[in-house]
Amino acid sequence: MLTGELYYEGEQDILKRERMVIGKGGRLEINKNLPNNKILDNQYAKLVDQKVNYQLAKPITLESENQAYLKALETIFNRRFHRTLKQVGQDALNTGIGWLYPYYDEQGDFSIKRFAPHEIIPFWKDSDLTEVDFAVRIYTTVAYEGDKEVVVEKAEVYSANGVEYYEWFNGRLVPEVTSESRAYITVYNGEEKLEVNWKRVPLIPFKFNSSEIPLIKRVKSLQDGINVMLSDFENNMQEDARNTILVLHNYDGQDLGEFRRNLSIYGAVKVRSADGVKGGVDTLTVTVNADNYKAILALFKKALVENGRGYDAKDERMSNNPNQMNIQSMYSDIELDANGIETEFQASFEQLLWFVNQHLANTGQGDFEGEKVDIIFNRDILINEKEVVEVLEKSSYMPLESRLAQHPYVKDVQLELKRLKEEQQQQMDMMDNYDTTFQQKQGELNGKETP
Repeated sequence: MLTGELYYEGEQDILKRERMVIGKGGRLEINKNLPNNKILDNQYAKLVDQKVNYQLAKPITLESENQAYLKALETIFNRRFHRTLKQVGQDALNTGIGWLYPYYDEQGDFSIKRFAPHEIIPFWKDSDLTEVDFAVRIYTTVAYEGDKEVVVEKAEVYSANGVEYYEWFNGRLVPEVTSESRAYITVYNGEEKLEVNWKRVPLIPFKFNSSEIPLIKRVKSLQDGINVMLSDFENNMQEDARNTILVLHNYDGQDLGEFRRNLSIYGAVKVRSADGVKGGVDTLTVTVNADNYKAILALFKKALVENGRGYDAKDERMSNNPNQMNIQSMYSDIELDANGIETEFQASFEQLLWFVNQHLANTGQGDFEGEKVDIIFNRDILINEKEVVEVLEKSSYMPLESRLAQHPYVKDVQLELKRLKEEQQQQMDMMDNYDTTFQQKQGELNGKETP
């Protein structure tokens, strides 16, 4: 989990790399005299953003036959929730799982927030890891001992009995003296205070896949390879005096390990004559071929896109003939992954809706238990708009509402239907006014005497 988060933020293994040389006895040792460029080309973060925005950039669409239920849901699944959902989607890719926590805030308003995945240790009820029995949240916070600032590890245990508060001390959970266990919901009946709990643990997992395998496991070696190739290329370009294989003549002053060490550090070597034969050093130059690096980088980047199941916007299929079939072919891998993510997220939304329905019932907004609602993820896919519009214009057998739903320039189908109806009414009114005016003029002409 931490590796996925760090790689997304740009904290990758290449930044810890040291240049090694052959030292005494042929053993490798660190050499700080050599160029040690640490080039980071964060293709992994690009892949994560691509997949998150493909599936979650557009707000979700809610569909239900119960308009009152739909209106109540839209107030909860608003723009703020959409932002939180995008963060959870990013968590799911980086760490394999994301977490949402429905709760009542200090003002008593129903809200949904995200927990960092690496803070949550879940204990599952079932072997399929779908329903949480209880969970421990471990996180750090800043506290003060007198005027000294210290970092304290806190622990919260979420179960059907509410939340219990602890400190993590020497590998043990120590109950907090200052914080008592509390229920999830506090209800006030006049001056009477009543604490109640949900029937379920209010932690909803949003998984990248059923095995909770993060994206970084698919592509880490490829991302590291890209960084190494770029760094090695720049290192080799800066090592002009050392881009050679050395051939020694009559040289026996040092063992080869010591010789290579001195050469790599000082960039020079001393030779001497032996038995009247002049010593010397010949070189076999090693040329740095940029095309080799370019070819390897291209292979790594292509493999990263394929193994990460993304898409390449610079694909050759988009340069010559970007028709809809070619576009769909380019998106086939990311579409495959998106279908799997959607299956997991739809199941998670069912769990989340249980808490939302309980809230609506408890606050007198309506009992919607058992009401059907569809959660639609609007994917941000590139399309050939001209081709789609032409197909829709020829699809006269489709209802107008269905065609508008597929139109690339229509965002709100009901609004467009209303505008079309108003436009048709205006045209009908204009025709009625024209007919009335024409009849009046005709009557005036018929009423005049012929000269």
